[in-house]
Amino acid sequence: MDFKELLRMAQRRWLTIVVFFLLGLAGAGALTYTQTPQYESNARIFISVDTSGDSTQAAQGALFGINRVQSYAQLATSREVMQQVISRLNLNLTPNQLAGKISSSVATETVIIVVKVTDPDPAVAQQIAKAESEVMTSFISDIETSPVKATVVDPASYNGNQVSPQPVLNLALGALIGLLVGLGVALLRHLLDNTVSSPEDVEQAAEAPVLASIAYDGDVPKHPLLTEAGSHAPRVEAFRLLRTNLQFLNLDTRPRSLVITSAVPGEGKTSTATNLAIALAQTGQRVLLVDGDLRRPKVASVLGLERSVGLTTVLVGRSELQESIQKHAGSGIYLLASGPIPPNPTEVLQSHAAQSLFDRLNQMFDMVIIDAPPLLPVSDAAIMARDVDGAILVVRHGKTSKEQLRQARLRLDQVDANLFGVAVNMAPRRGKGAYGYAYGYGYEYSYEPKRAKAK
Repeated sequence: MDFKELLRMAQRRWLTIVVFFLLGLAGAGALTYTQTPQYESNARIFISVDTSGDSTQAAQGALFGINRVQSYAQLATSREVMQQVISRLNLNLTPNQLAGKISSSVATETVIIVVKVTDPDPAVAQQIAKAESEVMTSFISDIETSPVKATVVDPASYNGNQVSPQPVLNLALGALIGLLVGLGVALLRHLLDNTVSSPEDVEQAAEAPVLASIAYDGDVPKHPLLTEAGSHAPRVEAFRLLRTNLQFLNLDTRPRSLVITSAVPGEGKTSTATNLAIALAQTGQRVLLVDGDLRRPKVASVLGLERSVGLTTVLVGRSELQESIQKHAGSGIYLLASGPIPPNPTEVLQSHAAQSLFDRLNQMFDMVIIDAPPLLPVSDAAIMARDVDGAILVVRHGKTSKEQLRQARLRLDQVDANLFGVAVNMAPRRGKGAYGYAYGYGYEYSYEPKRAKAK
């Protein structure tokens, strides 16, 4: 993955990165707030060796001191030394507890032992450091038979500034860790995510252009129709763009009939079909919307029209075509509802009677739009797409997988249906005012007809 791809990933997953960044800050803040402030006191002990005599003895004495000083530093927290410090200061601590407050080290290339003591009270830290350095000098003299002398050269210091916690450093580290974790999680999600999340994803999977990107709008479930929005509302502009792109697909033979479908349920195909019909009707065309979903019809309820008479009643001869077509007063579009749900929708739609009916409708209207079931659960949409000029696939940003989109395209190719392009639904808002339109089914992948409950 190059830098540009990483940048695009970060732009798509910015919310994940921000969340972990804030979690890192919050964690560092909580840790800083709950930590007890610690103060530090330092003392330094110089180790010297009697170097009187000739130069050889002096050199040996100096080397002896250098070799022994590391051992003396380790004795700083020995049980015997700790016990003496506790007794001298009358501390209510165990040797192990006191040792946890003390550290000792040897200054680089020297014979100086640096003793550091931390405590919540700076005065106590100084007292312990003073007692520690004095006990150390006495202890070294007691255990050594060689001419070694330990001298406190820097008495225990007093520092009223806390050495921990360090709020600025903690917050900076917490933010950095949170940012790195967020980037890691975002990258992992990006690598594991197989849903369509960009125009490139859609075009590669469907091998077809993106005709429109319809952004998410939380107001749509209550007001699903374009006629309920202002003339310059973002979702209205989105469907005008879809209408324009559809009209310019082929200037010589403009499509007169098309199927609106999706790969799986819940991607907003019914509302896309309905509002595209409204957008086309607003240009003065006679547009017929056919509810070809004979398993879970929705169009009549969206428009507030009658569903009991429609496609199936015409096909079985229970009603005349002209009498079965309704007009929606608010938008001017015509509707041929589904009619009663048949027990065998696929057989009904692939019958000669259905093909003849669609041919008649093409002669009666400027544009016929068929809302069809999803392609993957059932074959109804592919059957209808074969008998019209082409199809538009509706995909839902961040939900439809690339494999589902590829399989949907394959279903259309298998019947030699023409795919005009893809409409991306519930796309993110990419800029100020870039709102769009989205309305989903909200049911699962299973696509069996809903039967009326027995009374």
